[in-house]
Amino acid sequence: MRMTLCQAVCFAGVILLSITGSLCQLDVCGQAPLNTKIVGGQGAVQGSWPWQASLHRITSESHFCGGSLINKDWVLSAAHCFRSTASYNVKIYLGRHLQTGSNSNEISRTVTRLITHPSYSSTTQNNDIALLQLSSSVTFTDYIRPVCLAATGSVFGGGTKSWITGWGKLNSGDTQIPNILQEVQIPIVNNSVCNKAYGGIITSNMLCSGLDEGGKDSCQGDSGGPMVHKNNSQWIQSGIVSFGRDCGLPKFPGVYTRVSQYQSWISSQISSDLPGFVSFTSTETSSGSPSLLLFSLSLTSSIIPLIISLFVFS
Repeated sequence: MRMTLCQAVCFAGVILLSITGSLCQLDVCGQAPLNTKIVGGQGAVQGSWPWQASLHRITSESHFCGGSLINKDWVLSAAHCFRSTASYNVKIYLGRHLQTGSNSNEISRTVTRLITHPSYSSTTQNNDIALLQLSSSVTFTDYIRPVCLAATGSVFGGGTKSWITGWGKLNSGDTQIPNILQEVQIPIVNNSVCNKAYGGIITSNMLCSGLDEGGKDSCQGDSGGPMVHKNNSQWIQSGIVSFGRDCGLPKFPGVYTRVSQYQSWISSQISSDLPGFVSFTSTETSSGSPSLLLFSLSLTSSIIPLIISLFVFS
């Protein structure tokens, strides 16, 4: 039996997994042909974020969390999204732009396997990460593509520009989520600064992002969704929306699962067509958050108090 060139390269690439992940996956991950974003925040242009997933409960057909497509068979999300939701009750929409209305580029899949991190803590939200296996493989289009993942050792210094996307509430007191996929650009906040705000609960498995003055953030309904950064022509996911204190409060940045800490775990759970892991080192060095744009975004559906009235968004 002969291997295709791509299969041969991927086979050889197993030796390099600690550095790159699947070499074949690197050819397609993080490419967003319809995304021309430089700065700004508003309703996203259709197709701008082709890895964005909308997770619905089948029984209620309601959006409850976000996620990101990482290869043709798997979606990455947050463990806290599934405290009370079995895998058989989840439907995943890809290529979706509107929650209500026509989405001509959309597909949906059910979930055949749900894997939450074995060390996930619902009290501290440490290791807040989950993998969902789709019921069948997807075909990549301009509207449906995988994101690259930050490789082990990636560095996201304070002030590094990040983009967050989702259908979460625009304000914590809202009763409805927006119909159109939203996007916001905010800077990374160093863990040392973030840890002081949250009373010492921020671990090395977490990453923070937000503005000192607040107002731009993720919120209920965005949980499990991606925080991404552009590296030349590739988009790399650094974080998974996890928790925060309310939404967009001054001095309280949002907290995200640090994806680069989980390259080995993700690779151990996915047997083939591994995601593309890309090393990222930012050039920003500011400790806080330069004043960059936007409005308040979101995180998930069930909000629970954590130590100092934190919100976990699922």
